[in-house]
Amino acid sequence: MANRRGGDNHFVVKLYSFRTEFRFLFIFVADSFLLKTAVVILNWNGKKWLEKFLPSVHASLPEDASLIVADNASTDDSVSFLEKTYPSIRIVQLQENFGFAGGYNMALEQIEAEYFVLLNSDVETRSGWLEPLVLFMDGHPDYAACQPKIQWYGHEPSFEYAGASGGYIDINGYPFCRGRIFSTLETDSGQYNDIVDVLWATGACLMIRRSDFCNSGGLDTSFFAHMEEIDLCWRLWNMGRKVAVVPQSVVFHVGGGSLPRSSARKTYLNFRNNLLLLHKNYPPKMVKKVLRRRFWLDTIAMFLFFVQGHFKDGVAVLKARRDFKRMRKDYKIETDFEFPTTIFKGNVLKQYYLKRNKMFSDLK
Repeated sequence: MANRRGGDNHFVVKLYSFRTEFRFLFIFVADSFLLKTAVVILNWNGKKWLEKFLPSVHASLPEDASLIVADNASTDDSVSFLEKTYPSIRIVQLQENFGFAGGYNMALEQIEAEYFVLLNSDVETRSGWLEPLVLFMDGHPDYAACQPKIQWYGHEPSFEYAGASGGYIDINGYPFCRGRIFSTLETDSGQYNDIVDVLWATGACLMIRRSDFCNSGGLDTSFFAHMEEIDLCWRLWNMGRKVAVVPQSVVFHVGGGSLPRSSARKTYLNFRNNLLLLHKNYPPKMVKKVLRRRFWLDTIAMFLFFVQGHFKDGVAVLKARRDFKRMRKDYKIETDFEFPTTIFKGNVLKQYYLKRNKMFSDLK
């Protein structure tokens, strides 16, 4: 009898262990299936933005969405603030500042969800902003990514520079938006409220399927910051996938939260990354021609910076072109591409400065 009781106890322990393991396995699997959307904020020394805007994001999420903060090795007290004020928010801590591209790549590797939303820390959201994006993606499996309409926080109803109502690019590689061309911001009066295909969705608030993010290789870490979302979306188009803007969703973006628009570092990244963007995604049979045009256009831009007294910006253009020549050797483009239908075949510089067409609806 003693041996039998011992055997019974052993059986009970094994049964309890099995039930415990099954319970945790069930919770893990259930959480994987239940998590529809992961809203991921990449933070670097942005405590002031987290304090200001995290309450709106946290309060506006539906039950099947999760809020995660990925910290790019901040040196302020962002992490301690989050741990103390928002203990329920998951924090993915990175060991160094990998930039926008590297930071998101490393963080998203650790997150399971059907959809990712890459959300800037300086964005205010309001109730109902996420649902139209999810509804669109659920109903359109041929679309890899989308964005909401972006208004300028504190200056509503002006469109915001970084995304407005969807991103485009012209034949020479200059980005612009539906609602923003260069520095001209339009007032949002509902003129761009239709859902349309765009070449790129803003990195300030980008929804993308996890499967497409992984299949595309994610963001290009060589970019570090600026235009990496354009590169990602253009690659998605080259893969046969689509990108759209869903203006039924609206968020409010401060803009320039990491680098001021007058920063020479930003000038450098914009020029260098724009050239890399063209080298990687432009139809190979046409890329040499556009890069020749860009040599002269960039030379003019550099000259104008010097004439206007912006010497650091002029030097930044020179360094950008130098580093592009070095970096482009690392990319082997083996697949031929055609232009996505969302490429503007005209010259936006000519339209804007010579023809004075400063509204998106005026472009021809």
